[in-house]
Amino acid sequence: MRTKYCGNIKIIDLHKSVIISGWVNKIRNFGQFIFVDMRDCTGIIQVIFELNNQFVFKKALSLKNESCIQIKGIVKERNVKNKNPKLNTGEIEILAQEINIFNISDPIPLDYLNNNSDDLRLKYRYLDLRKFTLIENLKIRNKVTYLIRNFMTKRHFLDIETPVLTKSTPEGARDYLVPSRNYPGKFYALPQSPQLFKQLLMISGIDKYYQIVKCFRDEDLRSDRQPEFTQIDIEASFMNSKKIRNIIEQLIKKIWLKILKYNLNKFPTISFNEAIKRYGSDKPDLRNPIEIIDILNILNKKKYFDFFKINSSKKNRIALLCFPEGEKISRKKIEKYCNYVNQFGAKNLFYIKIKKYEMGLEGIQSSIKSILNEIILNKIVKKTGAKNGDILFIVADIEEVVNKSLGMLRIKLGNDFQICKKNVWKPLWVIHFPMFKKDNFGNFSSVHHPFTAFKKNHENKIFNDLEHAMSDSYDLVINGYEIGGGSVRIHNAKTQKNIFNVIGLNKKDQEEKFGFLIEALKYGAPPHAGIALGLDRIVMLLRQTNNIRDVIAFPKTTSASCLMTKAPSRIENKDLNDLGIKISQE
Repeated sequence: MRTKYCGNIKIIDLHKSVIISGWVNKIRNFGQFIFVDMRDCTGIIQVIFELNNQFVFKKALSLKNESCIQIKGIVKERNVKNKNPKLNTGEIEILAQEINIFNISDPIPLDYLNNNSDDLRLKYRYLDLRKFTLIENLKIRNKVTYLIRNFMTKRHFLDIETPVLTKSTPEGARDYLVPSRNYPGKFYALPQSPQLFKQLLMISGIDKYYQIVKCFRDEDLRSDRQPEFTQIDIEASFMNSKKIRNIIEQLIKKIWLKILKYNLNKFPTISFNEAIKRYGSDKPDLRNPIEIIDILNILNKKKYFDFFKINSSKKNRIALLCFPEGEKISRKKIEKYCNYVNQFGAKNLFYIKIKKYEMGLEGIQSSIKSILNEIILNKIVKKTGAKNGDILFIVADIEEVVNKSLGMLRIKLGNDFQICKKNVWKPLWVIHFPMFKKDNFGNFSSVHHPFTAFKKNHENKIFNDLEHAMSDSYDLVINGYEIGGGSVRIHNAKTQKNIFNVIGLNKKDQEEKFGFLIEALKYGAPPHAGIALGLDRIVMLLRQTNNIRDVIAFPKTTSASCLMTKAPSRIENKDLNDLGIKISQE
């Protein structure tokens, strides 16, 4: 139904007869002529209808925006004054000889020239997708998946599908459950990840596996999270963590080079503890040069602890951010930042604004001036490298509060003053996460998942030092976004049982939920490691949008509903009865 796509017609096609199909993007009627900007997935081209071709001209008069049409015509060169350098097809136009109207459109409920509400865009997603930016997002997504498949196949990874209807197992989030008609009262679960199946594939002797797979998690949503998401799932036998990271590094470098023409350097590696200490986050944005600087050793006296109202018997920290644009920050703005860190547990945000350091205490403004002297000020300035015009933001509290507060303030300052350069990419590996985390009741849970292996020489800590046990795990972070996480896996049944014991799974639950895995590990399971990368987040970064919905064809709202299809929807009682389900009226 076409010989050319709209965006592909060039000056070299002059005087050729072409057939194009697409949508009416814009109409301009000048009496003797009608100009129609016609659009398809490749771009826009101008079509001209002349009055002397009355039959075609009359049909063109009935056109409305977004009507679906087909045009047969001759490629003409535009007059010099009418050429449009903003369009790839701006040098030429199509003189219409024939028109075939497939469908006249009703008035569009979206305004493509203005910002529509998110709800309206999602309700009419099929219309929203006609915008070039969203079409381009999906094209880039397609290119990325092609590159991944090509890369993995060349390295002898097998693309293997794993079940979508599976067993409900605790993996960090709530499962989406599917009732079984054949087994009333029993349910399948949609997979949160193919984790257990890919481990079983390694036990099966499949040396290298990958899959671009849908995963499902019933959890609270945000701009970079959806209830159903796409994962690049990878697992390999007889590989350590460094080897897996090296393969993934090559893959990410290839994607960035092919899509953005950007050469990524060697990915730096940082431990979890160091990341928290320096950046207050396990996914730091390295484009932001500000780091958290510890000054506890300078202020480690009772009078300072009393001033900051911190309990010396607890694990405390006194630390700061040195921000180079302090002169731009007013007292009112400082107050706003103080209120900001309050939500992360910090009781107060103190500051030292350095006006003229050479004047000593007279050359600063500070909320802690009463406890400062020349010696202490000099030590702080020397340790931070602060200069005239800088401001130091200080938090003194228990370690977790200081890390979180200054980490979030670091991000906010970076955003408020736009200190992160655009079109710059800073990847890094965060490694050696704690094996466990402890809640307020003293219960332990896995930081990654319960199938994660210990860091070398840490396995014995399971008996006497759980809080300091490290895992052989790794997250890949780019510009402050975690785009993947993985680990070396446990390949020993006894160790796996010990982990389940630590996280509070009794023998009955272990057998009920993971008995098949424990048994499989007894039959010569090989050492293996893997990773899962978030395809949606990778494409979101490549397209430099801050909302994951922009790179998914039919996304859901932050309340996990589809405004277009009105899912989730109610089910008739007779269908529920077939499944042995009754809806509670409470």
